[in-house]
Order: sequence, then C-alpha cells, then structure tokens
Amino acid sequence: MTTRSDLVLIALDARGVARVTVNNAARRNALGNDGKRALAEAIERISTDPVLRVIVLTGAGEKSFISGADLAEMSGFAAGHATEGPTLTHRACAAIRAAPVPVIARINGHCFGAGLEIAASCDMRAASDTAKFGMPEVLFGLPSGMEACLLPLLIGWGKTRELVFTGRHIDAAEAASCGLIERIAPPDQLDAAVEDWVAAILSAGPNAIRAQKALLRDWERMSIDDAVQTGISVVAAAHGKEEARRLMAAFMERRRRP
Repeated sequence: MTTRSDLVLIALDARGVARVTVNNAARRNALGNDGKRALAEAIERISTDPVLRVIVLTGAGEKSFISGADLAEMSGFAAGHATEGPTLTHRACAAIRAAPVPVIARINGHCFGAGLEIAASCDMRAASDTAKFGMPEVLFGLPSGMEACLLPLLIGWGKTRELVFTGRHIDAAEAASCGLIERIAPPDQLDAAVEDWVAAILSAGPNAIRAQKALLRDWERMSIDDAVQTGISVVAAAHGKEEARRLMAAFMERRRRP
C-alpha cells in the first residue's frame, strides 16, 4: 500500500513496515505548518492500520532528515498569533509518541530544531555519519519549546542546556557519544542498520511489542512503584494469550534440538 500527499509519503509493505517520508528535499525537508499537519495526519492515519508492525520515519533525498521549521513562514507570524506552528509541531511529535508500534528515525542528514524534536519523539534513532544536529532557535530570537523537553531524558540536562543555549550544531559522532542517537552508520549502510532493528522487532510477538510501547509511555509518567504494578498486570495478562504460548513453545523446541 502506498499513499502520498505532496509533503509526506506513506508506504506500507507486506510485512507491516510503514515508511513515512517527509518530501521537501528541495528545501532540505523544512516543515511549514502544512508539512507539520501532513506529517501528523500521516502518522495518525497509519497508526490505525491493524497490520502495522513498525514505522520508519525519514526525509527525502540524501542531505536532510528534517531541517526544522520553515523560517520564511515563521518570520511572517504576528506577535501573539504564532501558536499554530508550535501546536502543529507538538501534534506531529505526539502522534509519533502515541503510535502503537515502535517508530524508528532514519536520520539521513540535517536534523535541526523541529526536526530534532521529531527525532527525539521517536523510539529509536539511527543516523548517517554525515548527519548534523542542533537546536538553533535562540539564534533566531526564539526559545526551544515543545518536545525539546524530551531531550534531558536522552542526553541529560547539561548537554540539553548546551544545545538550547548555544544553538550550535553537533556531528553524528558527538550525538552518538551523548546518547542522542543509538546507531551511526555510513550513508550507504544506514538502511541496513535500520533494517537490523526492523527485523528484530518483526521477530517478536506483535501484541507484545504493542504492549511494550504502551508500557514505555506509562514508565515516563509513573512513579517506580506504580510502573512496577502496571507491568505486573500487563505481563500476567500476556501469559494467557496464544502469542506467548506459541513463541515460548517454539523457543523450547529449538533448545531441544541436537
């Protein structure tokens, strides 16, 4: 299945892997309000498909994942009437976080501002070793907001402060060393790195993966004690389902083989 708007493409393969591509390569995949809305709607729409197993989010072309918001559009916003853009950034990020399956950011180049917020909202991040990262908003007279608040969970408060106070760019090696990305690969090996994750997710129980995604969201907002109790209930419920019985039986059968 393949669907498209001018700004975001969606392709769902027979395995249940959805590839969502921001399609504005001529402008390094900058996201104006229309692009943010299209991305949110694409993720929301594909998330309702029962065959969905994993989402891979990337940018068109070879130079950019998402280079940020559209500065030309933002410069025309009137004071006190600029809530739509930030709200749409949050909607796109919230759709990613609410997706019922893992969302992998395939970061093939520039990842700045709103693009980095979107990447931070994904569950896993693999980047080309040529990628660049940054939160440059203060350089344009704006603070970083919305899902920039996720950055301390990934890279700690000190590194977050460095990025949002200086607006400087960091390379992929530094992003990997501080925990902003989980994998780094040469451009010609980026798809293989992503596919390794995809294959691992597809080898697991689909219901277990969806339950795990929901638990991860619970862990973010719950105390340790509450998260443990919720986990007990979810794990106990999964034990009674056919998926767990089938996968555990297959594992035991492999162990019994000579």
